[in-house]
Amino acid sequence: MTVRDTGTDDARVRVRPNRRGSRPRTKVRPEHSDATWALVLGVDRGRYQLLSDGGVRLVAVKARELGRGERSAVVVGDRVGVVGDVSGRRDTLARIVKVADRTSVLRRSADDTASGEAGPERVIVANADQLLIVTAVADPEPRPRLVDRCLVAAYDAGMDPVLCVTKADLADPAPFLQRYAALEVPAMVTSVVEGAVAGIETVRERLADRTSVLVGHSGVGKSTLVNALVPDADRATGEVNAVTGRGRHTSSSAVALALPGGGWAIDTPGVRSFGLQHVGPEDLLQAFDDLAAVALDCPRGCTHAEDAPDCALDDWVADGRAGAAGEERLASFRRLLEARSLDQ
Repeated sequence: MTVRDTGTDDARVRVRPNRRGSRPRTKVRPEHSDATWALVLGVDRGRYQLLSDGGVRLVAVKARELGRGERSAVVVGDRVGVVGDVSGRRDTLARIVKVADRTSVLRRSADDTASGEAGPERVIVANADQLLIVTAVADPEPRPRLVDRCLVAAYDAGMDPVLCVTKADLADPAPFLQRYAALEVPAMVTSVVEGAVAGIETVRERLADRTSVLVGHSGVGKSTLVNALVPDADRATGEVNAVTGRGRHTSSSAVALALPGGGWAIDTPGVRSFGLQHVGPEDLLQAFDDLAAVALDCPRGCTHAEDAPDCALDDWVADGRAGAAGEERLASFRRLLEARSLDQ
């Protein structure tokens, strides 16, 4: 055993040498100025499917220096810098070393707890600008509360929401769409006629040259829609359970698919809940310019709910300034506020 100076003359004191050396670890990280930029197309068990700006498909892992946990998560839609083997050859791995600033994040709380406290937030998709909310008019029955929560998530993310009602060959979609008329959310209707998706051209035009996220609960026909938009997507489709009235999950993870006419469609797994405890009343209010202007006269901390004391929005309706359209819009806004609660 090596003896080194320990600040004492006691010969019995011996210290094992540091096999890793005494050089302190530097906190200076490399800038990776030579990194290749790429788009994250999919994530599967720690492996990231990427498309480089040069058109090369890569597989990568996340560098340890990016950290762990939700705050450092890399998700579909992210723009990332990669180093290492960026040839795209089989059995090669690149390394993600940096993530570009995001223009938008679609988030949800992992859980809405019974106590009302927010569970940890999870980013689902980054850098998308449009949220296509897919719901069937029948088989399974539409779930308006879940649609409302998806709308809240879109407004919170700064994304443009669009409704896409499928299976119009089974029932009239007009009563359902009337629920969202005051919100002025664009809506499209599709149906299946002789095995083909009628109305798909309208959907294709809406998605062209944009990055759109498709969300909806299982069984609504989202995968059928994706396969019609991207013929080589080959997304699995499933039937609705006749007993429960629910569909089964056919997509296990989000994936970005290039649209033939330009733009990206990001398909997500079927959702049965959408936690929104991280979204506050003021966050949602910012999506309603007309209501936000009136709410400037509300007392501090006003929740803008129907039972909120001295809410200026109530006075706006009571003295006739809102008109019939404004009153309906306020009712829709408050319905979305209520949709953030635990019950779906």
